[in-house]
Amino acid sequence: MHHASCIMEVTMKCPFCGNIEDKVIDSRPSKEGDAIRRRRECLKCGKRFTSYERVEDIIPMVVKKDGRRESFDRVKILGGLKKACEKRPVGIEAIESIVDSIEQKLISLGTKEIPSAWIGEEVMSSLKELDKVAYVRFASVYRQFKDINELMNEVKSLFEHKKEK
Repeated sequence: MHHASCIMEVTMKCPFCGNIEDKVIDSRPSKEGDAIRRRRECLKCGKRFTSYERVEDIIPMVVKKDGRRESFDRVKILGGLKKACEKRPVGIEAIESIVDSIEQKLISLGTKEIPSAWIGEEVMSSLKELDKVAYVRFASVYRQFKDINELMNEVKSLFEHKKEK
């Protein structure tokens, strides 16, 4: 008698060729234990990629400045961080670690909603420790400095803070 398997095989769209058929080569928990990391191989082009499976419904909704609500989007934050760290000596692991840390803090807060400003401040705080140039890049977009004097004051305070340490 043939038994039906109760394991559902989920396929992902290949980021290289768009094919939806792949095979899972390896599955393991992420370092933090909050996700399952799966190495996949596209059955069409043969290239390998990684997917993560994680619980999302406990992450609070993000409340934008204009009152709109949207789901927390780690890809959006990752994109902003990558842009800020472009051509800087910052590895992707460090960038992903910042997003993981923010996501963990959000979950631990246990609230249903969080202001988008909270996320922006968390990103800036992490970048300030990681790379000063990336911090200034992100801050200049996030804080939308009105003129060069505001930007210069931010840079000046950054270096004064460094001297105090």
